[in-house]
Amino acid sequence: CRDELVKAPNIDQLASHSLLFQNAFAQQAVCAPSRVSFLTGRRPDTTRLYDFNSYWRVHAGNFSTIPQYFKENGYVTMSVGKVFHPGISSNHTDDSPYSWSFPPYHPSSEKYENTKTCRGPDGELHANLLCPVDVLDVPEGTLPDKQSTEQAIQLLEKMKTSASPFFLAVGYHKPHIPFRYPKEFQKLYPLENITLAPDPEVPDGLPPVAYNPWMDIRQREDVQALNISVPYGPIPVDFQRKIRQSYFASVSYLDTQVGRLLSALDDLQLANSTIIAFTSDHGFLMRTNT
Repeated sequence: CRDELVKAPNIDQLASHSLLFQNAFAQQAVCAPSRVSFLTGRRPDTTRLYDFNSYWRVHAGNFSTIPQYFKENGYVTMSVGKVFHPGISSNHTDDSPYSWSFPPYHPSSEKYENTKTCRGPDGELHANLLCPVDVLDVPEGTLPDKQSTEQAIQLLEKMKTSASPFFLAVGYHKPHIPFRYPKEFQKLYPLENITLAPDPEVPDGLPPVAYNPWMDIRQREDVQALNISVPYGPIPVDFQRKIRQSYFASVSYLDTQVGRLLSALDDLQLANSTIIAFTSDHGFLMRTNT
């Protein structure tokens, strides 16, 4: 389910001739445990991972992963971008060497995602939540998801001539925060067309433990400037629209990367012999009251 405003023709085309699951549930509303859950096929109650702070093979059990199963059955398994969550939850190795035939690829420009690369109205560079950029103007002149697509296509070209079957996982960053994307995608979503969340109010009687005050977002320079009270202070309506605009633009940017990857499969005549699974981890909360 997605907002009707969102333009994602490549994902739509893939969905149109795929088995489409419209009632999906996240096992845990946090990145690391949800990824470990679907990559091992086990619930967080079994992996004993509810946050980012343990490695299931040590903490809970030496469970097999999907890529590990393929690897142990003659497949070349390859990881590009964010597949396992980085850090201790994947043993600081993306679960290597168990899951992958060779070391996973991470884009070199990842390290700039949260740095001052967002040019503000003042002409200066900031570390913002909303970050439409001129790609030629950012460090290395590229973005992580663009690099991941290029690497994935190179691997597909290599596997085209290989006798071995392959499992390729491509993990894109967007539309994760910060919303750092090529600025031309912002033009797809004029602010006057952006709707607000239908029910932005904090429910009466909500226990504090059930609420996420989004401290990470509050640390971004553009959000800091709003001086929003903690924990329930509302975001100004005009900034709510800008958040949703940038989220939608980030999705459309991602869609172009998916399109490039699907086109490469066709060009290399691999599409008819390849099973494609398109999924996310736990999705993203787009309530915009805080």
